[in-house]
Amino acid sequence: MSLRIDIKESPYDQSTFLGRLRHFFWITDPRLTIIGSKQLYESKELLEKYRQGIEPDGTTEADIRKTQQVTLSAFHPDSGDLQNVFGRMSFQVPGGMVLIGAMITFYKSTGAVIFWQWANQSFNALVNYTNSNATTQVDNKRLITAYVSATTSALVVALGLKKVLATRASPLIQRFVPFAAVAAANAVNIPLMRQSEITEGVLVTDDNGNPVAKSKYAAVKGITQVVTSRIVMAAPSMTVLPYFMESLEKTKMFRRHGWLGGTCQVLFSGALLLFTVPFGCALFPQRCSITVAQLPQTEYKKVLELSPHLKPSDKFYFNKGL
Repeated sequence: MSLRIDIKESPYDQSTFLGRLRHFFWITDPRLTIIGSKQLYESKELLEKYRQGIEPDGTTEADIRKTQQVTLSAFHPDSGDLQNVFGRMSFQVPGGMVLIGAMITFYKSTGAVIFWQWANQSFNALVNYTNSNATTQVDNKRLITAYVSATTSALVVALGLKKVLATRASPLIQRFVPFAAVAAANAVNIPLMRQSEITEGVLVTDDNGNPVAKSKYAAVKGITQVVTSRIVMAAPSMTVLPYFMESLEKTKMFRRHGWLGGTCQVLFSGALLLFTVPFGCALFPQRCSITVAQLPQTEYKKVLELSPHLKPSDKFYFNKGL
């Protein structure tokens, strides 16, 4: 190949929302989850050979782009480690469709609410851990505490709303209880699972990728954006579907075949997630930025001591996670 590809960069412009949307459609494709570890490591190895200019003869641009797609979907951008398949963003559709479908189907039984909220928060905790910024060490004790706290918060919200609305609200309104619980729990789960970033800060770099310092402000900004993205991902499935299913379940076919309700909710959730997962991921750049002027006073002084040449308008960059 005469023209070398810059494999550090996505083939899609990450400075625009449309470019990021195309990028995340590319790397959150659910089919990527069935690729075995052997092929994943082979893809990573080919990418490394290409980086060094020693790729096998006959390697095409399409080969490299496919290899890049597979590698970006499965390996952590900070550490380069292979991610747990259930925590990858490419597993959000198959994993999320089952959990969302179940939560909005089994919302009447207390036992079902407890089980599916626990299952959903366990899944979220794994996703949050898998996609966190890897420049900060995670303490196992904090991780367990965060998991228990996040799961408990989801159950408290779900059961509390269920009890309040059970006698005062219509069945349609009751269907929205799972979304309220999920939104509240996301606001707790993500910061708790990534609390080491908030307490210790995440590593920020200059334009060339050189480490500069650790910033707590950057951690808070990144986590806030991730919380927003996750709620946006789940919102359409958990707010649009209740209206739709309420109408469908009144038809003769759905009354005759009770199993159709749950099956359709899972399938419809999956169809929506195919679009909302990349949309939510694309809302904010994964390579997030902050200016020197945005740093809190204590961080600002430390950075200027290390690099006195910096200007208030200069930017630092960091991986916000997904």
